[in-house]
Amino acid sequence: MINFAKQISLGFLFQGIIFISVAPKTTGAQEVKNGPDAEVAGLFARDNLVAWCIVPFDANRRGPAERAEMVRDLGLKKVAYDWRAEHVATFEEEILQYKKNGIDFFAFWSWHDSLESLIRKHQIKPQIWAILGSPSADQPVTRISLAADQLMPLVERTKRLGLKFGLYNHGGWGGKPSSLIAVCRLLRERSQSDHVGIVYNFHHAHDDLEEFYQQLPSMHPYLFCVNLNGMADPQEVAALNKKILPVGSGKHEKAMMQSLIDAGYSGPIGVLDHRSDLDARESLQQNLDGLDQVIREWK
Repeated sequence: MINFAKQISLGFLFQGIIFISVAPKTTGAQEVKNGPDAEVAGLFARDNLVAWCIVPFDANRRGPAERAEMVRDLGLKKVAYDWRAEHVATFEEEILQYKKNGIDFFAFWSWHDSLESLIRKHQIKPQIWAILGSPSADQPVTRISLAADQLMPLVERTKRLGLKFGLYNHGGWGGKPSSLIAVCRLLRERSQSDHVGIVYNFHHAHDDLEEFYQQLPSMHPYLFCVNLNGMADPQEVAALNKKILPVGSGKHEKAMMQSLIDAGYSGPIGVLDHRSDLDARESLQQNLDGLDQVIREWK
């Protein structure tokens, strides 16, 4: 239960999102401007890209050394590391191989207790990405508070370690931009720290295109990373198995990328594998080629 004072604070917080952050109504068919400048080129430059979902989804099941070499050969400099139980034993080798190949251990999925000693030993500062859940509650204020409660232990741990903590959209109420913003603001208030932010994923945003455009001006200050994906129409995602598509092959990603540029976003950009039927190198290359094509179309 939250006290009356907190309820008022949260009420203003939530109302601020509804009434302040709403942009003019639009759909994915926003006008895309031509002619990328130096800032746009820098945003999508190889050294600003983050390889994501390349560990358990890799059809070739690479180990740490092979994976680091693949990332290096593709010209990428950052990896967000996702993992399963089978990968715990090679956490340290992964870190060592990235260092050997000049790759930033940029982010780590969720948490594992063995990571803390490795952070200290190898002096790394990965962002920690965790799903924002969708707790049940009758009142929006209560739901926001419950979602924040679930994440406070990791918020406190990452603050102590000097790490950024990113709320990760993964569908449902917790995946909506308005929810991400509200919980992010509350966690910053509770922790008295700005180390909490948002990691926004196109591939989990098919049902939230309208809200993405509306809430982006308010979400932008909290963005730690944005992961790209080809974006089909929502009705095609499940019916035609189009959840994961290479950048440039969908209908909406170019307009979404333009919106990021217009909002002034200049942070890291993620490119996906996330296709267990395909070699991770091939999947990443498809996204890099598609990204290059989108940039050429802007010229």
